[in-house]
Amino acid sequence: MGMKGGKAGLAYHLRAIHDRLYGVYGDCTCPLEHADAFQLLVAVMLSAQCRDDRVNQVTKVLFAAAPDAPAMARMPVERIEEIVQPCGLHKAKSRNIQAAAQMICGTFGSVPRTMEELTRLPGIGRKSANVILGNVFGIPGFPVDTHVRRLLNRLGAVSTQDPEKIEAVVNGLVPCELWTNFSHLLITHGRRVCHAGRPRCGECVLSDLCSKKGVR
Repeated sequence: MGMKGGKAGLAYHLRAIHDRLYGVYGDCTCPLEHADAFQLLVAVMLSAQCRDDRVNQVTKVLFAAAPDAPAMARMPVERIEEIVQPCGLHKAKSRNIQAAAQMICGTFGSVPRTMEELTRLPGIGRKSANVILGNVFGIPGFPVDTHVRRLLNRLGAVSTQDPEKIEAVVNGLVPCELWTNFSHLLITHGRRVCHAGRPRCGECVLSDLCSKKGVR
């Protein structure tokens, strides 16, 4: 998995990707609007197969009605469904949101700060947990979403679609203080330039680093 040149070559390649993107986008912030860890957790759950701007519209209404875990735990699941319906998969997401809120109140007391505990919550996998850890608690994490997976494969940094394997490669070769923003940088570039269907290779600052240009 990865490019030729061994670990040192791959580490150099990844750092070059990071540095080029950082030169364009700089320090990024999480596009999901939130006031605290619980609100980000809910927003991340709603963001599955849904655009961030739509999630932000929905969470304004949802958090006005239930701004914290105790309030969300008490809210009837039918009311949650009604509010989050525009995000899609609203029945499953609503059940997970309510169940996670109840578990936070009953088991943890607050939103947990470890990967192991976060992934015990309904609807929270490694990617979502890394978003919460990195963006709220300042604990380094490298979320791997569809953009990250697509870009790192196109750039020849990895040759796997397995998010956990991609996360392990980056975590093993990139300094931990860069992980959270590196994910943001890749996601931003994936949305703006390196699209899934028609990547704008002629405008890409990574074009000379890319081993597999075009659709893949």
